[in-house]
Amino acid sequence: MDDQLNDIVTRETETTKDILTLLADMGQTFAATQDIEASLQYAVEHIAKYVGAEAGSLFMLDDDETHLYCHACYGDVDIVGVEIGADQGIVGHCVQNIATEIVRDVTNDTRFHQGVDDESGFVTRSILCAPLSVKGNCIGAIELINKSSGDGLFDTSDLTLLSTLASSAALAIVNARMAEKLVEQERVARELELAAEIQRSLLPSGNEGLPVWGSNIPARTVSGDFFDYFELEDGRIVFNLGDVSGKGMNAALLMAKTSSLFRCLSKTIEHPGRLLGRINTEICETSTRGMFVTMVGGIFDPTTGRLRIANAGHEPPLVRDVQGNYRAIAAEAPPLGIVDDFSWENGFPVTTIDLDGGAFYLFTDGVTEGYVEDGVELGVDGVQKIIDESSTESINLQLERIVASVFGSGIALRDDLTVLGIADDLLKRPVSEDNDPTVGEKAVGDASHRQQFASLTTNSSPERLRMIRSMVTDGAKSLGFSNEVIQDLILAVDEACQNVIRYAYGGKHDGTMEIVLFSDEDNLIIEVRDQAPHVDPATIKPRDLDDVRPGGLGTHLMNQVMNSVEYLPLSEEGGNILRMIKIIS
Repeated sequence: MDDQLNDIVTRETETTKDILTLLADMGQTFAATQDIEASLQYAVEHIAKYVGAEAGSLFMLDDDETHLYCHACYGDVDIVGVEIGADQGIVGHCVQNIATEIVRDVTNDTRFHQGVDDESGFVTRSILCAPLSVKGNCIGAIELINKSSGDGLFDTSDLTLLSTLASSAALAIVNARMAEKLVEQERVARELELAAEIQRSLLPSGNEGLPVWGSNIPARTVSGDFFDYFELEDGRIVFNLGDVSGKGMNAALLMAKTSSLFRCLSKTIEHPGRLLGRINTEICETSTRGMFVTMVGGIFDPTTGRLRIANAGHEPPLVRDVQGNYRAIAAEAPPLGIVDDFSWENGFPVTTIDLDGGAFYLFTDGVTEGYVEDGVELGVDGVQKIIDESSTESINLQLERIVASVFGSGIALRDDLTVLGIADDLLKRPVSEDNDPTVGEKAVGDASHRQQFASLTTNSSPERLRMIRSMVTDGAKSLGFSNEVIQDLILAVDEACQNVIRYAYGGKHDGTMEIVLFSDEDNLIIEVRDQAPHVDPATIKPRDLDDVRPGGLGTHLMNQVMNSVEYLPLSEEGGNILRMIKIIS
């Protein structure tokens, strides 16, 4: 009797050692390799052999937990890749209830799913099934088919053994998955940091004594915002600021592409409108998933204080004059990447601004919509308040204060913060005929008192007249003209532009027109400028109203509406200025 007891204890001890050895081997296999599929194959093969089964398979739930897929199998028939419903058959029942199952004879169990046998040609007689679960979370199941000895039918001791092995396998699989995710997260983190480093290399490293400064702070590792500026050989400064829709790597890639296109193309295309038109065409050809870019691009001449910008759907930049008055420059074109309209290649609308000692501010919506305290956004008013309070400081210190108001609030950033500013320093301007305000000013009184307050540069297309009329209407209203007079002014400007299109450019739409509005104490001055060959003012005469031939009535209308109309050369090389003056009554 003692010998029998000792034999039983010895067998149980050996069995326990074997089980522990198998569990240790599985755990080591899962830990030693990053190939989870190979580890699953190792597990099901060794478990099947240990329990003494003819075949075995390991099913895993998909991400939606609606289907079970066979990831590994052991036996004469390979069923890897077989898919069944998550609630189908013995395996599905085991997974749904997170409970072990034994079917000694499948012919007596209606739950047995004959489909796999029909597909594989295997004959199933008896089944063991144990869930792969950890802390109540089931990820799949191990199924063993047919006992390889005796009558080919499993018993309850086999089920207990399989349940123990499946629990250990499930823990090993979960740990391996977690390790795999950590490795992937580290890889993504390294790639994001590399992408962020590349992005930072695309930004200017410093202003190098230029009257421009910018800053970018990503809300995440990589940014969808960007800015850039650099100096041309003649001393003018090209700049941009943009915001890509969306977040993450896709936005970062489009940011890098747009920024690189701008820097490359702006060295040969100095017209901001045509430059953005070209970039728009490139982005429309390759952008996906409805992504687009809001962007302001321009060129600044420190010797004259003149700024020319094109705005593609971006936040209105702010212009602050020396008296502390602000003017917002609204976008007149859609964001880049939305409308693949060939006409934009001829030029997005361009606005010309004479800073006259003032400053120009660009920012993304991450600034104005950033929280300065719980539930309180900075807003455009907040931006202006900070600028006013720091107006005696340098442009970079002003912008640093704006960024600090959001970034230093202690509240997580909602979006990337990007700002750019340009300061016009009158003391650093060389005095020459090119920027002497008294040169070329005729019949306007003292030109030093003349202030430009609106401008628009566009191509010589009748389609652009709508924008010109809108600008003239707003400008005339701001000076107090009546609606009746405003309509007359619009007719006069419309005729002037039509004449430029028809006669100066011969009906071609690839010419350039610039409409500039000035005012002094007594007058509204409207200039229509073109780049066509010089015209002889003596040849421009209004036709007699009794003459019924077409043509010439536009000149007559301009002379009737305006108090003064004169034609001037734009420069010695070419170009013309039609200057019309209306007295402010």
